[in-house]
Amino acid sequence: MLQKFDPRNADLLVNINGELVHRDEAGVSPFDSLVQGGDGVWEGLRVYDGRIFKLREHLARLRRSAKALAFATIPSDEEIIREITRTLEANGIRDNAHIRLTLSRGVKITSGMDPRLNQSGPTLIVLAEHKAPVYNDAVGSAGLELMTSSIRRFSPDTLDPNIHHNNLIQSIMAKIEANAAGADDALMLDMNGFVAETNATHVFIVTEGVVETSFATACPEGITRQTILDLCGKHGIPHRERDFSLTHVYCADECFTTGTMGEIAWVGKVDGRVIGAGQRGPVTDRLRSLFSALTATTGEVVVGAAAR
Repeated sequence: MLQKFDPRNADLLVNINGELVHRDEAGVSPFDSLVQGGDGVWEGLRVYDGRIFKLREHLARLRRSAKALAFATIPSDEEIIREITRTLEANGIRDNAHIRLTLSRGVKITSGMDPRLNQSGPTLIVLAEHKAPVYNDAVGSAGLELMTSSIRRFSPDTLDPNIHHNNLIQSIMAKIEANAAGADDALMLDMNGFVAETNATHVFIVTEGVVETSFATACPEGITRQTILDLCGKHGIPHRERDFSLTHVYCADECFTTGTMGEIAWVGKVDGRVIGAGQRGPVTDRLRSLFSALTATTGEVVVGAAAR
């Protein structure tokens, strides 16, 4: 699904290391690690009525990723939240919005891959946009269509997917295949042929009332993924993590994806196979309702009187 430009974003101010710059003038140095080698970590955040859902969990994952990459300096949660608040307020954004939070190793004194060349501290980028959930999966639609990519997700002994890094070339190559096939996204397998995730989201299937998702082995430990597992546990919905193959997906009663940018989106077809009855299923519907109720009542306030 191709996202569309929202005219409300035409004059966005982007926050780069605390400086708010018009989107047309924003930029990073050609000596920045992001440009030199994709050397950075990132998080996607969603804003609901002035609150960011699971903000602390996202910041904890950002910190873990930066620590795994041996960043010399990592801003505190308070520093990052302050810049998020400044960015949202400067743009008049408080609801139905998405934030792309990026932290690079910073600017190098000369080009090269050696992290010892980074001597000026990290680069923090806060990009907030008016952006509704990106997938059109409403009742009456055909749901998402996925195709299986030839690109495999790395295993932890190759490149640990739990480092939420900016090297997204695997996902981009898989998305190119999905585009060429006329699908919405690409389903990606691990090195053993089990389902890992899509190029952008985690994957769940429902079979005989049991909600299942892949182990977080060849995919990151998703925040929305964990929220769904927690909701299942809290509300008595049978669930488990396990390895499953494409055959299990093809034969599932329901299938849906999870992620911050797309929330929960049902899948109607995979590799030409109609999933279940070809419509959004009852378990998916229930989890969507529970998730919506959670996002409507929880989250850390970052915009408004309570944020000051």
